Amino acid sequence: MKWVYIAAGVALFVKFLIMPNPAPDLSFSIVEAVVEDSGVPNAVTGIILRNRLYDTIFEVVVFTISVMGAKFLLADERPFCTIYQFTDEPSIVMARLGATIAALVGIELAIRGHLSPGGGFAAGVAGGTAIGLVAITSSSEWMQEIYKRWNASRWEKVSVLIFIVLSVITLAGYELPQGELGTLISGGVIPLLNILVAIKVALGSWAAILVFIHYRGLL
Repeated sequence: MKWVYIAAGVALFVKFLIMPNPAPDLSFSIVEAVVEDSGVPNAVTGIILRNRLYDTIFEVVVFTISVMGAKFLLADERPFCTIYQFTDEPSIVMARLGATIAALVGIELAIRGHLSPGGGFAAGVAGGTAIGLVAITSSSEWMQEIYKRWNASRWEKVSVLIFIVLSVITLAGYELPQGELGTLISGGVIPLLNILVAIKVALGSWAAILVFIHYRGLL
């Protein structure tokens, strides 16, 4: 039976190589149309947070379920007894310097992701990287205490709920004024959605990091 699958795969590959697939002859530029409709120069952000907003809602929900799944699957395991961390001064300085740079990059990507390459997901990854770099040089108890003191878990859930509400309102046809193209305050609700996604991904990454450190150690 496997030879049938192999033959079908080869036939499909040959089809892609031989048969032409001409691009549609459009009287307008798709990129320009997306920029005009969304009001942001970054067409990728316009597609993710406007044209494909319905898909993006479920991408955010899937990330939330992933973090919850990590907590659920590891809940029955025995906590890791010994957690090894960087103790030499040069490594600590370099890690915290990298964390500072990653945090600043994350903020930049979140607030300007609709104007240049970036966006909420990239900003959240940068924020999660900053938290991870701090985690490898700090006490896990201290990280857990900061997480609880700032109510990070609650803010993560609030950011998801606000994102879903704003997305539903946008999908219903109600939008904020787009403003002037290319300025920081433009694109209607898109900058707000970017910031909410960044907060969600960064705080979700923080929660996942704490769970894995508690049950699997750090290094």
